[in-house]
Amino acid sequence: MTLGDPSLQLLFWLPAQGRHTDAAGTSAVLPEEGAPRKAVEVESAGERVGAIVYDAVVLPDPALVRAAGRVVALAMERERLTAELLAGRAALRESRARIVESGDLERRRLAHDLHDGLQAHLVVLALRAGQLAVRAAPPLAEQAEAVRADAETAITELRGLVHGILPALLAQRGLFAAVQELVDRIPLPSTLSLPADDTALPAAVETAAYFSVAEAVANAVKHAGAQKLWVTLTHDSRRLGIEVRDDGVGGAHLDRGSGLRGIADRVEALGGRLSLASPPGQGTRLCVELPCES
Repeated sequence: MTLGDPSLQLLFWLPAQGRHTDAAGTSAVLPEEGAPRKAVEVESAGERVGAIVYDAVVLPDPALVRAAGRVVALAMERERLTAELLAGRAALRESRARIVESGDLERRRLAHDLHDGLQAHLVVLALRAGQLAVRAAPPLAEQAEAVRADAETAITELRGLVHGILPALLAQRGLFAAVQELVDRIPLPSTLSLPADDTALPAAVETAAYFSVAEAVANAVKHAGAQKLWVTLTHDSRRLGIEVRDDGVGGAHLDRGSGLRGIADRVEALGGRLSLASPPGQGTRLCVELPCES
């Protein structure tokens, strides 16, 4: 459409949802009364199909815009179907993202409760049992020592459980510190590259990123027969990039096992992308991109 207004915008009316969207399916609102930008409704066969938003300074005569609207009404009706489909996809992505974020919030709450609640009680129990073992006479001393040992075992197992739910370092110091600690524990020669900018990221992004790295590292150590591992994280104002690469046997596939598939689902739910290249005999390269705009 050429009306001499480069800022002109077509919006599409979605009757089932009672809102306008742009061509990408993103919700849009018509200009308010008195605003410098104006809107003209477009109809096809007596039904509203959308609106044309324009600059009233460039196009002071709304009749010209209405005439253009009558010309493009049929084309807008076709485009509206596409916008409606895209809006449905966007709503689905938003719903999936909310589910992931809600799950991560519950994950953090559970890890906190286990660490500060049950684990603290077990530590106190172990201390009291140890004191009793020192002061009491047999056979009570032996029984108290057994309780202390059992409590210590339970504490160790609980720490492993809490770490699997959400590493304490991730919650306390963020993604980059947690990845550094993870790579330091890898029993392979490893190269880690982290961004100089350690700006805090959204919690859901940090969780998805950490478990993406952890899954790729676990696969390299357990299944790939790798001799070396490279982990690279990059970050700018809009995206977080992750690359985990090994020199192992390759042959990894997203559809084999639930680990990588679960990571892919989590990444996609947050609007990100995951790619896996793993030709047989040539190592594996996992790449993840996550949007991280605040």
